[in-house]
Amino acid sequence: MKNTLHITIQSFSYRKGYPEDPTGNGGGFVFDCRGILNPYRFGDLRYLTGKDKEIEDFFMERTKMPDFLESAKKVISISIEDYLARNFSDLQINFGCTGGQHRSVYSAEQITKYIREKYPQVEITLNHTNAENWEEKISTEENTNTV
Repeated sequence: MKNTLHITIQSFSYRKGYPEDPTGNGGGFVFDCRGILNPYRFGDLRYLTGKDKEIEDFFMERTKMPDFLESAKKVISISIEDYLARNFSDLQINFGCTGGQHRSVYSAEQITKYIREKYPQVEITLNHTNAENWEEKISTEENTNTV
């Protein structure tokens, strides 16, 4: 009987530590996005996340993010194809950055799209482990700025 490969993709903040692997397999990939220019340092981009179009434009126009993601896709694809051929059930892919708001979120979102298109037979869970922190922070800062 063939197992379905389940891939968990996560963004995280290095300040909060590495995500745990509940499957007991000991993890998977951890990509460090901190080498990519941080949009947090650029005015109003600070209040956005890796899900926003302005952040995507920033990464595409001002950083090496496209190269970073292409390299990640190549490495990840090797394991996905091997895991599928060997009937493995779980793979975890993590992207970390300083605050878990911009670079790691964007990377996790883009890799999720890539895997869904290239490997439609796998199941994917996408988790932004620091979302409650940046959502709360953005909400608080927006309320502060409007007063």
